Amino acid sequence: MSALVPYGDATGDGQVQLSFCLPIAESERARQAALQLAIKMGFERPQVVLMKPLGPDFTYFIVYGSTTHSIDPDEIVVEERAYPLLAAPEVNRFIREYLKRQLVVVGACTGTDAHTVGLDAILSMKGFAGDKGLEYFHEMRVVNMGAQVIPEEIVQTVKEENADAVLISQVVTQRDAHIYHLEEVREALERAGLREGLILVGGGPRFSPQQAEEVGYDRIFGRGTKPSEVASYLAWTLGLRAGLTDDQLIRTVTVA
Repeated sequence: MSALVPYGDATGDGQVQLSFCLPIAESERARQAALQLAIKMGFERPQVVLMKPLGPDFTYFIVYGSTTHSIDPDEIVVEERAYPLLAAPEVNRFIREYLKRQLVVVGACTGTDAHTVGLDAILSMKGFAGDKGLEYFHEMRVVNMGAQVIPEEIVQTVKEENADAVLISQVVTQRDAHIYHLEEVREALERAGLREGLILVGGGPRFSPQQAEEVGYDRIFGRGTKPSEVASYLAWTLGLRAGLTDDQLIRTVTVA
């Protein structure tokens, strides 16, 4: 595949649109500051097409410009899913065979995060985009703790419910709050002696799977994740923890 160059008015013209805010009152000086910033970022012939005040001391800009940079998509390394998407009967069968009881899943949004849309999309029966949530799987028992749950409450619920998996959802990312709050939950579970044996999963629109090791989680799911992906991961992990290899598991399943 040939190198990719941004496309605006004509193929290969490198035209891009950039928006940002600067802590300066709207003025000609502010406009020039935005242009110089765009030039330092590598844009050629930048133009400020929108300058709008955001209160007395801040200004919002939209800048057009062109870039000479290109991307070779063949050189991009993308992390492939290490497990197949399983049909619902296969997920339920895995749980019956490898856990021999219902899989207990505790889910929560923690810290100051009050956004439960993503959490509910994964956990609730209805799911989203036609993809059923974890409550749909009769071999799972789901405990949805909702929003702004502190780590100590999560720890207590894990104990009371004898949970097998914990799902933490984070949308708020200011000052890396999403990373801090995930680590806070993991540390609380470790202090309580509950981390080992748990399947600890985090997710949110600003996460990438590569961050799992950084925050000490077994798996991180990012933007666009569907419930079936999470269900398949949980079931597959049960099989691996039961001592089977990926090759052994793949020979036993009907892929969704």
